[in-house]
Amino acid sequence: MAKKQNKSPEIVKRPPIVVVMGHIDHGKSTLLDYIRNTNIVDKEAGGITQHLSAYVVTHETKEKSQEKITFLDTPGHSAFQRMRHRGADVADIAILIVSAEDGVKPQTLEALECIKAANIPYIVAINKIDKPGADIARTQASLIENEIYIEGMGGDIPWVAVSAKSGDGISDLLDLVILAADLNELNGDKNASAEGVIIEGLQDKKRGITATMIIKNGSIKSGMFVVAGKSIAPVRIMEDFTGQNIKEASLSEPIRIVGFDSVPNVGSHFVALNSKKEAEQYITDNPETENKKSFARTSLPVIPLLIKADVLGTLDAIKHELETFESDRIAVRVTDATVGDITKADVQNVSATKDAIIVGFNVKVDNGAQELADRLGVEIDTFSIIYELSEWLETALKNRTPKQAEEIKTGVAKILKLFSTQKNNHVLGGRMEEGVVKLKQTVRVLRRDIEVGRGTITNLQQLKSDVKEVGEGEFGMQINTKYDIAAGDYIECFDTIIS
Repeated sequence: MAKKQNKSPEIVKRPPIVVVMGHIDHGKSTLLDYIRNTNIVDKEAGGITQHLSAYVVTHETKEKSQEKITFLDTPGHSAFQRMRHRGADVADIAILIVSAEDGVKPQTLEALECIKAANIPYIVAINKIDKPGADIARTQASLIENEIYIEGMGGDIPWVAVSAKSGDGISDLLDLVILAADLNELNGDKNASAEGVIIEGLQDKKRGITATMIIKNGSIKSGMFVVAGKSIAPVRIMEDFTGQNIKEASLSEPIRIVGFDSVPNVGSHFVALNSKKEAEQYITDNPETENKKSFARTSLPVIPLLIKADVLGTLDAIKHELETFESDRIAVRVTDATVGDITKADVQNVSATKDAIIVGFNVKVDNGAQELADRLGVEIDTFSIIYELSEWLETALKNRTPKQAEEIKTGVAKILKLFSTQKNNHVLGGRMEEGVVKLKQTVRVLRRDIEVGRGTITNLQQLKSDVKEVGEGEFGMQINTKYDIAAGDYIECFDTIIS
C-alpha cells in the first residue's frame, strides 16, 4: 500500500547507519564511548553490552564538513548472534573491529558472516594499538589468513589502526565511514512518511509498550500513527537516542515511541501514517504472515521452558543458547517467551508440567509469583549476565536429563565345575580367559554365546583365600542367580556406569 505524501519528494543525502561488530572484548563499546563521549560500559551488567542500541554523532571531516552518523552497537557474545544479524540488516556500513593484541577470533568471523549476509561494505578497525602487546603486522597477517584482504595487503577492504582509549585514528576511521557512504550514494526522501525497522521492543510497567526504531526513509511527526506488523502506536511520546522528547524525526535517526498496543516484532518493518484509520486499513491490507513453530513429536522426555526478558532482543539470545544444547535423551520446548516481569500467571502456566523451568533475564519476580512457585515446586532463576545464564541452562538441563546405564565389560571366565547349589547360590570353579573379575560384579551367564541369565558375584577365592578380584588362573566363586549354571558355560563380568 502506497503511503500518502503531502508534499513533492525532497531527495537529500542520508546519514549512514553504521554497525560496529567483532569479538566480545575487542573494544566495540569503548570505541563508541570515545566517539560519543559517554560511557555505556559501566551501565551494563558485567561490563558487556547486552542490548542493541543506536546513537547519533556529528563528525567534522578533513574537508571541514559536518556529517552525521548513526551508530548501532551490537553485542559480541555468541549468544547474541541473532541481534548481530539484525544490526547488520539495518545498517548501511559495518566496522569490523579486531584487537591488535589478539587478532582474528571465532566471533570476529561470525560477525563477518553477518556482514556478508547483509551485503554491506565494511571497514576494518585494528584497535588497542596503545597496548603493550599490540602487533599491527601480526594482526594484518591474521586478517589475511582468514581471507579478510585489506588494502595494502593484496585486497581492497579499507582499514585503519585505532586506539579506542586514546582516540588515535578515530577521526580517520570516521572519514572512511563518510567516504564509504558517499560511494554508496545514500539518500532518502524527507517529505515521505517515515518507514524503517524495529530494532528493540520493551514492555515497561510504568510507561507501557515501547519500541526503538531506525528511520530508513521519510519523516515522522507528532500526531501520526506507526504500524509494525499488527502493532499500532500513536506518535504522542517520541524520544531521540538521548531520551529527550521530540516532535519530529527524519532520515537515519533512531527514535523511541511509547504507547504501542502490543510489542512489535524486532526486525519488522514499520510505516508512519497520518491517522488511526489509515493505520488500521494498512494492517487489513497487509496481513502479517503467521510463522508459528509447530512442535515436532518426540518420544524423548520434554523439559518445558518459560522465558521472560526485559527486551525482545534478549529473548532471541536465550533462544540461540538453547539451540546449542544437544541431547539424545531430552527435548527442550519453549512454552512461552515474552517481555516483562515474572508473574503468578507465568507460574500457573507451567505448574502442571513436571520439570518446568522459568528463566528470567533482567526482570523481577513478583512477590506473589515467588510465593506460588515455592508452594508448587516451580523453579525460577533470574540473571543479568548472559554468561551466567548460559552456564546455568547447561547445568539445569543436564540435571533433568534421565540417567543412562552403560555396561562396561571387564573380563570373561570359563566355568570348569559346579560344586554345589543351595537356593540361588551356586558355588563354582572357573578359569580367567581375559580381563578381570571383581567381587560384587554383575555377570552374564553365556551358553554357546547366548545369554541364559544374570547374577551377582558374592564371593571370590584364589589359593584358598578370599580376594576382591581375580586377573588370571583358576579360582573359586559364589554367584547368586536364579538361573542354572553348568560346566562349560562362560561368565562375562561388567561394571555399570550411570551417566
